[in-house]
Amino acid sequence: MSQQSQSFWFTPKGLAALGLIGAASYFLLVEHREHLFQFLPYLILLLCPLMHIFMHGGHGGHGGHGGHGGHGHQGDDADQDAYQRGLEDGRRESENRHHH
Repeated sequence: MSQQSQSFWFTPKGLAALGLIGAASYFLLVEHREHLFQFLPYLILLLCPLMHIFMHGGHGGHGGHGGHGGHGHQGDDADQDAYQRGLEDGRRESENRHHH
């Protein structure tokens, strides 16, 4: 069971994949720099959906946005209260500066 919790990148296949990615990146940067710069705008645009896929980790684990990470109503109320206190403190400071 401990094999399942191990990251793919630390398995022999994952390390081989990292080596292959590293070698391909090296040759792209060193040998084919002109070709790479030609497609750079498209690569940047392609990066957007890739970041959504890999950085969100899938949308299945959110569970309706309730109860964790500030997505619940309780976190929203606390955030709103903190915002309101900061706004009032800022107004008081501004008034004190103008009166002195």
